[in-house]
Amino acid sequence: MGTGERISVSPERAQVDSDVDPKRAPHDDNALKRAPHSKPPFTLGQLKKAIPAHCFKRSAATSFYFLLYDLAMIFTLYHLANTLIPLLPTPLRLIAWPLYWAAQGCVMTGVWVLAHECGHRAFSEYQWLDDAVGFVLHSALLVPYFSWKYSHARHHANTASLERDEVFVPRRREHLQWYFKYLFVSPTGRLFGLLGALLFGWPLYLAFNVTGRPYERFANHFDPGSPIYPEKKRLQIIISDLGMLATLWILYQASVAGGFCWVFCIYVAPLLVVNGFLVAITYLQHTHPGLPHYDSSEWDWLRGALSTVDRDWGVLNHVFHRITDTHVAHHLFSTMPFYHAAEATAALRPVLGEYYRFDDTPILRAAFRETERCIFVQRDAAEQGKGVFWFANLG
Repeated sequence: MGTGERISVSPERAQVDSDVDPKRAPHDDNALKRAPHSKPPFTLGQLKKAIPAHCFKRSAATSFYFLLYDLAMIFTLYHLANTLIPLLPTPLRLIAWPLYWAAQGCVMTGVWVLAHECGHRAFSEYQWLDDAVGFVLHSALLVPYFSWKYSHARHHANTASLERDEVFVPRRREHLQWYFKYLFVSPTGRLFGLLGALLFGWPLYLAFNVTGRPYERFANHFDPGSPIYPEKKRLQIIISDLGMLATLWILYQASVAGGFCWVFCIYVAPLLVVNGFLVAITYLQHTHPGLPHYDSSEWDWLRGALSTVDRDWGVLNHVFHRITDTHVAHHLFSTMPFYHAAEATAALRPVLGEYYRFDDTPILRAAFRETERCIFVQRDAAEQGKGVFWFANLG
């Protein structure tokens, strides 16, 4: 297939319903096989032509439908927890509260994804509406909306670049800290490392740029003068901080009125679940034994965008608004609304061929496997002169 050839998709394939699951293709027994790292035989324009045109249309009404549905679920779960759980005997309360935290955390993660849609201009046709909705939603989840929006845009612009990517930038072996050989060699060490990342990874990234791109000086998402942002973005960073402060003030007033224990059970614990899902989802999207990374001698945008993997989270694919199992399409066309991403993925797969990565390994098993196999990146011995790097372990 030459790069100048027009790529077409059969009408039967193109007219896939938006609810079709993109993983309903023959099971790939070679899920761990390395993806191609050479320049692909197609262009971004050819990929776009393979997708039905309506998939790129954004509807504020449709987006608000999903948002209102999620908010109704959050209120229902809150009402049930606040009114019924206190009536249960103590042993049952000890079971009911964690179940509420898990359920509410899943739905709140869906709201987080909708705010993420706003940051990508995928919520509606109007920039002001996307920013207004995204700012309110992310602030309510203690996320600095504009700050994260801009750093995340740089991640999309530099995916899989060892020098310029913004998050989950893999280390080279020579840059590993001394404790890695203790933390990631034993199953116990990997378990504690994984639990620590799920619990603290998201706030550590925002506050201290942990797992982020190295900068010449201290960088975080709250400092208007952070090297992450150009000077012209400083006002938006301040607005993001004010949004978070407003939420913290509301939480303080709620704690004064109802007690911190109540605020923790109703809001803080589910938010910790959200933060854990954010780390797990992002980590598993960009960490896989078959994904290449590139230095500046090899990297280009298209190959970087293809260096991600779709995962199967079961029913949570829908709760998380398909950010899990249609992430390849999202990296290629980030302004495409999530409710068309499954149809777009089905249309893209025949064109992408081996450049498309899907792994249906159960999530917990995949997480433990990746924490064992994907510790650092290095060149293959036979390709020492190339700027292509692959994950390796400490074994």
